[in-house]
Amino acid sequence: MCKTNLSVGVFYDGNFFFHVSNYYFRSHARGQRLSIRGLHNFICAKIAEYEDVDERYVNIVDAHYFRGRLSATEAKERDSLYTERSFDQVLIRERVTPHYLPLAASGEKGVDVWLALEAYELSILKELDVVVLIAGDGDFIPLVKKINALGTRVMVLGWDFKHADQNNVIRETVTSSSLLEEVAYPLQMDKMVDDPDDCDIELVDAIFVEKSVDAESAGLSSEGLADGTGVIKYMNKSLKDKCGYGFIARPNSQDDLYFYCHDVEEIDFDNLKVGDIVEFEIGENDRGVCARMVKLVGE
Repeated sequence: MCKTNLSVGVFYDGNFFFHVSNYYFRSHARGQRLSIRGLHNFICAKIAEYEDVDERYVNIVDAHYFRGRLSATEAKERDSLYTERSFDQVLIRERVTPHYLPLAASGEKGVDVWLALEAYELSILKELDVVVLIAGDGDFIPLVKKINALGTRVMVLGWDFKHADQNNVIRETVTSSSLLEEVAYPLQMDKMVDDPDDCDIELVDAIFVEKSVDAESAGLSSEGLADGTGVIKYMNKSLKDKCGYGFIARPNSQDDLYFYCHDVEEIDFDNLKVGDIVEFEIGENDRGVCARMVKLVGE
């Protein structure tokens, strides 16, 4: 009997992920960082497609992030403590277990070994059906061969790109072609992002964090505007439990207004997007002041 429920483990080479995310944020036309949640949804959708099962039966049961880390003193000197802590919160929220090693002269090799050991061990202990590597180093080829021997399929999300850094030095990131040849499901993500199939456009868009906007950047000013007008600043569209929410930026206030999906009128919540201008009534819920009767301006 064929196994219906698929257990998936996702393993991040943190340094690789960091460079890819920075590339899309600083050097690519998108100007957006990668979204952990969006990547996980993308992974589940692709595994369901390749394994020919309903996406409901694809479950990420383990996700791990590995990276070398500066000491607290060095991080403070580089003013990166807040950034690191903020990213830790993202990992925790998305149920990704972080693994850090002190950065040393040996570089990231110790981290790569840790990732490989963890991925192989969990493939056995958790009887994973699919292991996903967000990595590009050919040093992971022995790991892939070992996992293949277990009967577990391997997916690699790889990127190739070039860009100029702040000093106009050309930097290049390349995923090992030999690594891609060893896995069951090789995904050349840079090509999928820049030229997605029609059926993948929304899925690919969702692997990026939505751009944040404010009232001023949307062209709104307090002059001549009613108090109940603002711009969608953030959207969280939870497809599984239909309990999405968002925040509205107002031109005459420092505080953003929370709104719940069921308070949207005359348009489906899922059809709203960041940057849309909306009108609303001020109300209250268990969170405090909120926006009610949210309507898209012009609808």
